[in-house]
Amino acid sequence: MRRIFLIVADSMGVGAAPDADRYNNGDGDDSGSNTYGTLCRCENFAAPFLTQMGIENLEGLPADRSRIDQPIGAYGRMREVSVGKDTVTGHWEIAGLVSNVKMPTYPDGFPQELMEEISSKWGRGWLCNEPYSGTQVIRDFGREHMETGKLIVYTSADSVFQIAAHEDVIPIEDLYRYCEEARKLLSGLHAVGRVIARPFVGKGPNFVRTSNRRDYALEPLAKTMCDCIAEAGMEVIGIGKIGDIFAHRGITREIHTQSNTDGMEKTLNMCRESFAGLCFVNLVDFDMQYGHRRDPEGYAGAVIEMDRFLQELYEMLEEEDCMIVTADHGCDPGYIGTDHTREYVPLLIAGPKIASVSLGTRTCFGDLGKTCTELLGADAHTLCGKSFIHLIQKDGVE
Repeated sequence: MRRIFLIVADSMGVGAAPDADRYNNGDGDDSGSNTYGTLCRCENFAAPFLTQMGIENLEGLPADRSRIDQPIGAYGRMREVSVGKDTVTGHWEIAGLVSNVKMPTYPDGFPQELMEEISSKWGRGWLCNEPYSGTQVIRDFGREHMETGKLIVYTSADSVFQIAAHEDVIPIEDLYRYCEEARKLLSGLHAVGRVIARPFVGKGPNFVRTSNRRDYALEPLAKTMCDCIAEAGMEVIGIGKIGDIFAHRGITREIHTQSNTDGMEKTLNMCRESFAGLCFVNLVDFDMQYGHRRDPEGYAGAVIEMDRFLQELYEMLEEEDCMIVTADHGCDPGYIGTDHTREYVPLLIAGPKIASVSLGTRTCFGDLGKTCTELLGADAHTLCGKSFIHLIQKDGVE
């Protein structure tokens, strides 16, 4: 392959993983979750191109869906090995790096002494310091933040330290600087997966988060697919928050986006360019706008929009290109709680040289990263997982 377009539909899981009962969600666990299955129950939901790619042939989806005899490419699902169900562990494992140690979480908020140390660097106080919904926390603390200038700090079931601030009170660049200072201090035992800037605007209580979010992730602990491809002299183009997730390592070009629609348009623009390497795309609205907010209809509409984009991208592919659709975890909009859900993720691959074949269930997300690296001719021996390159190439021999 000369170009690979890897699309991560953030949180579009396809059914509970075998260990889903070990992961909490609200008052229960994740064992009944199925993100795509929930979408299938939405009125008038249809994703004909994903169906052509084979998504409805996957095990674990509703039995009355539209299985087809010969999808246009390779199709299967993947199970996560890493401990966790968040963006960082999911993307890292896709890129060939398994996280064996659970990143720290803070169900009771961050320790007082840690907050005091961070606050001293900011020169500002803080509000909240509890697990909270991102939309509710600005409703409950936004006015006090505007009156006092204190930063709103909150977390979730994931390993995250989130800082919300009104753009009229805290300029964006200052908020980013506060996140960078927190990132430096959140190390060792407190090495959370991500520090996230969450700016908002408006008047209380109807504050609205903006698209100026920025993530500050831990640097990957070992070499990833991105490093391997970049070291081989090819491009690794990160669209969306990919650069942030990998702490900007192994990413040769970063293209930030405002929404799914913006990300899809920028991916199509990239397909019109001549380059060799990987175009790695994250479409975050599925998770941020609809999954966590438990909005099945909104999620379904976003997938329908993506489906049209995928068909357009497919029709633009050149002879030595392929496109891949997957996810990093689940976030079932019809399920209990508001957290991510521990699910299998889809593995759908199409292109002129990709065979129509079932890949079954892969037992590590890293199988994908290893395969992508090998498809581009880069050295993948340090990456986790097992390549399936011999299964997907037309005229290949199993």
